[in-house]
Amino acid sequence: MTTRHIEFEALHNFRDLGGYPGAGGRSVRWGLVYRSDSLGKLGSPADLDRLRALGVRTVIDLRYPWEIDAKGRVPGFEGLEYHNLSIEHRPYDQAEIDPEVDPWRHLADRFAEVAEDGVKEIRQALDVITAAEAPVVFHCASGKDRTGLIAALLLTLLGVGEDDIAADFALTELATAHFVAEWHAAHPGRTLRWPGYGRAPEAVIRLTLADLADRHGSVGAYLTGVLGIDRAQIDTLRARLLTD
Repeated sequence: MTTRHIEFEALHNFRDLGGYPGAGGRSVRWGLVYRSDSLGKLGSPADLDRLRALGVRTVIDLRYPWEIDAKGRVPGFEGLEYHNLSIEHRPYDQAEIDPEVDPWRHLADRFAEVAEDGVKEIRQALDVITAAEAPVVFHCASGKDRTGLIAALLLTLLGVGEDDIAADFALTELATAHFVAEWHAAHPGRTLRWPGYGRAPEAVIRLTLADLADRHGSVGAYLTGVLGIDRAQIDTLRARLLTD
């Protein structure tokens, strides 16, 4: 049985996007596209060996350059291609979100900003995935929001249904406790004001997809119209990432 969650010493949210039903009765191939929390946390030889053993040769880092300067990037190794594509343009501190606001609506509104501000970088990330000839991993800090948006858009292009996209998004909830613990370790003396920190319920990505559909007619129309992804690219993606 293929495992979706892949264990690392330093990572808590490294997952295979394979296995979901896609277009034309096919399914997403296992072992070609992964999503993760920050690969900047990798340090042990065992973790790097695990990454190499998966065949990963392309890393897409969705974080701001200043996050990378502060926290580090994936350690390089021979044959590894690295892309920093910061899709978010309006930084905010999730730990300081007002506990009184609707948490999932608030996050979906931030996702909508990324979808509009980050058109160039989102398109570039999808282009890199399309062109890759070996397994790819994309990540942000927690592998939750920016990573979750790219995963949802990629799975949409592959014909995966909203229920599976939402279920994949919500798997990050299994790592919430780790992310809360990491925050406390990194911010001694500070109070974590927002009880939704590290959370990734299905409602967030469902609201995000509904917002894209309301604004553009459909999520597909956003992908083809706003991002400019054409039929040939969709066919290329499906040929490589879906089973025969």
